Amino acid sequence: MKKVGVAILGLGVVGGGTYKILTEHRELYKKAHGLDIEVESVLEIRKERALALGIEEGKIASNIAEICSNPEVDIVIEVMGGVEPAKTFVLAALNAGKSVVTSNKELFCKYNHELEKVAKKNNCGLFFEASCVGGVPVIRALLDNLQGNKITSMMGIINGTTNYILTKMSEANGSVSYEEVLKEAQALGYAELDPTADVEGYDASYKLSILSSLAFHTKIPFSKVHREGITSVSAEDIIYGKQLGFVLKLLAIGKNTDRGIEVRVHPTYVKSSHPLASVNDSYNAVYITGDAVEDVMLYGRGAGALPTGSAIVGDVIYCAKHNNYQYSTFNNTEDADPSTKFIDNFRSAYYLRLNVVDKAGVLAKLSAVFARYGISVAKMVQEAEKENGDVPLIFITHETKENSIKKAIADINASGDIAKLESVIRVVG
Repeated sequence: MKKVGVAILGLGVVGGGTYKILTEHRELYKKAHGLDIEVESVLEIRKERALALGIEEGKIASNIAEICSNPEVDIVIEVMGGVEPAKTFVLAALNAGKSVVTSNKELFCKYNHELEKVAKKNNCGLFFEASCVGGVPVIRALLDNLQGNKITSMMGIINGTTNYILTKMSEANGSVSYEEVLKEAQALGYAELDPTADVEGYDASYKLSILSSLAFHTKIPFSKVHREGITSVSAEDIIYGKQLGFVLKLLAIGKNTDRGIEVRVHPTYVKSSHPLASVNDSYNAVYITGDAVEDVMLYGRGAGALPTGSAIVGDVIYCAKHNNYQYSTFNNTEDADPSTKFIDNFRSAYYLRLNVVDKAGVLAKLSAVFARYGISVAKMVQEAEKENGDVPLIFITHETKENSIKKAIADINASGDIAKLESVIRVVG
């Protein structure tokens, strides 16, 4: 029986869930894996929280040095979140020869090049399954199961907070606003009091940076990810999208093409028949396309104490059973490799909603703008006239270039007598 000692840095929601899984399943891991995994130490400034979980007072460390010098600790689990002091603590653990398991997507996204360098130097494992998509084993799939493929694309709903908000707005059929659903999500604990990281797309961008680097075997820095959040989503767009057969999601999209790599996070209309359209509430999913396997979708809980704890404990067991540690398959530096090309002027279909004055010549002027930039319209819908005399006009374009849409929008906005642009949303599927 192999004895494995772990330390947990932080006993918040995820840390507490991880401790619960490790202690309740200790006998299972002995039988199934031949591993006796014991929590030897925890680092938590609120001692009462540790005591409430049943942790012996003697195992509550007062600083990271105590954990790093503890010979009984083999693996350090970091679930503190944020960059500091998590970064300092993880580096200290690695320099002390301890393998590290982390759920910290911001830390790993921004500094995994530094962490991996120290892990290699000290022959330590660095595991991060829980940093992306909660309990869904997408990282292990990319590292192991899908390595026989050239991954050409991935699309994912990888933030549970925004998916919950958009789901509830859709279920209400436009009768509630973004602001109302956000307050509900905060009351239920799905959204933080400061929801910026989630609703402005930062969280999903951190995760896409990590996942696309693994999928495309080249460093994709966070700075290369095009990012837009959901704060400007309106109830009207939810209604119109449903009428057109679309479901609105915050998608993370990565593509590896002959022209280069594109990585973007933004609100997206997904055709209602697409598998991602049925991923609701706080659930997450990643839809991956490989040249050999074709399409694979991984689906499950994207957050929470036990789902994320499941991913953490999975990494602990994997680490304990493998001493030939894996590191990046690419040159893991702070910036992208100079040979990697990135596409900013990507191609997409677009939904444009405008309010136009009901008078002759408006459609002709709009058509002239679209023609000027080579934009082809796939569908146009004219809604009933509003009380103020404006008429909602909706266009769905064929695939066109991002820059072409931006130029068309600029022309429309500069010509006040044509129309007022209310919304632009990209369309897939």
